[in-house]
Amino acid sequence: MLKVTKFGGSSVAGPAQFKKVKAILDSDPDRKVVIVSACGKRFSKDHKLTDLLYLCHAHLEYGVSCDDISSQIEERFSEISRSLSLNPEIEEEAKHCLRSLSPKMSKEWLVSRGEYFTAKMMSEYLGFHFVDAADCIFFSSDGELDKMKTDSAIRSAYEKYGEIVIPGFYGSLPNGRIRLMPRGGSDITGSIVSAALSADIYENWTDVSGILMADPKIVPDPKPIHTLTYSELRELSFMGASVLQEDSILPVREAGISLNIRNTNDPDNPGSLIVEKVLSEDDDDDRFITGIAGRKDFTVISIQKRNLKVSESLRKVLEILERFHIGVENITLGLDSFSVVVSSASLENMEFEVIGDIRKAVQPDKLDTQDEISLVAAVGRKMTFRPGISGRLFNALGNEGINIRTIAQGADELSIIVGVQNEDFETAVRVLYEGFARS
Repeated sequence: MLKVTKFGGSSVAGPAQFKKVKAILDSDPDRKVVIVSACGKRFSKDHKLTDLLYLCHAHLEYGVSCDDISSQIEERFSEISRSLSLNPEIEEEAKHCLRSLSPKMSKEWLVSRGEYFTAKMMSEYLGFHFVDAADCIFFSSDGELDKMKTDSAIRSAYEKYGEIVIPGFYGSLPNGRIRLMPRGGSDITGSIVSAALSADIYENWTDVSGILMADPKIVPDPKPIHTLTYSELRELSFMGASVLQEDSILPVREAGISLNIRNTNDPDNPGSLIVEKVLSEDDDDDRFITGIAGRKDFTVISIQKRNLKVSESLRKVLEILERFHIGVENITLGLDSFSVVVSSASLENMEFEVIGDIRKAVQPDKLDTQDEISLVAAVGRKMTFRPGISGRLFNALGNEGINIRTIAQGADELSIIVGVQNEDFETAVRVLYEGFARS
């Protein structure tokens, strides 16, 4: 069995965290491939190395000294190197880099040094072989991943060395220049490496024990989600849950590899396992809602017209919104009416133009807009098999005096989404969690 492990910034923040990583790897010989982020925060007021490196580049760009910042970075590397008795050559290489900063250095190369040196120190500490991401993660000239070349290089490195550490967050372009991935890019690296090696499982180690059923800022001590599908994860992510980015999931999902989110600080906790399909529905007790998520600040545009040709009128409205680069979040249809839900921010400074164009194109009998709307979604693969879920959900919200402004359900019946006033958002989330997540 092969487990690819990715450790986030908080998992490699300092010497103590490095020791936890080593203990995790030592506990399971199947953990042979490691991807690391740059050192993260050690405490709440600390700085991530990536942020400090971006700041260094900004100072260099404007001709301002960054000596104080580079000294902080140097101290972080020195603290880890000396505490763990690492090869002093790595510390010296880092010092040389940080004392040779120049405006001629590309931002991408400079920022990537956070992952580069963190991975070098980790490989030395573990006794694994260091493989530079620039030598195994390749992008074409248009910035797209060169999958064939990347897969071949990763496989070759693994077959040659057996146990490897790869820095996350970056790769190289055909001309050899460094290309950074979006923030959270180390998750993407881990996913790419897992798919290339056809890993049995991709473990993403962070500072939380998996995904929670609701936002802990709204619901006190929400239950964890032990097992969920990629489809459920996508729904929760779309509705605002703080989970992995779509780009970091796609490679392993396409390869049929399960993803396990684990906590470096609580390694015995099984975390959340994300799979394509759940073979047994005995997980998570008898709960039929997997999770609850939502977002605030939407606008509902409602159109009514006698003998309305819904498909034709809806097409016109969607074309107008597309022309203004406004995305549609939800659509509800009636016999002589329909509503579209859009982000209020996307309408900013152009609402009168958009509404005016809709009036001209559709000539409705009535057109209303409702601002300050929140969307709250109850997501769960088991809802399909439970009759009366919608009625129970609406009744629970009604008992709390929450007025439902819009209702939508996905074609796959994976989620039920309701629109409520912004002022009722947090109450709605708590009501649904108490009424359904605990059942």
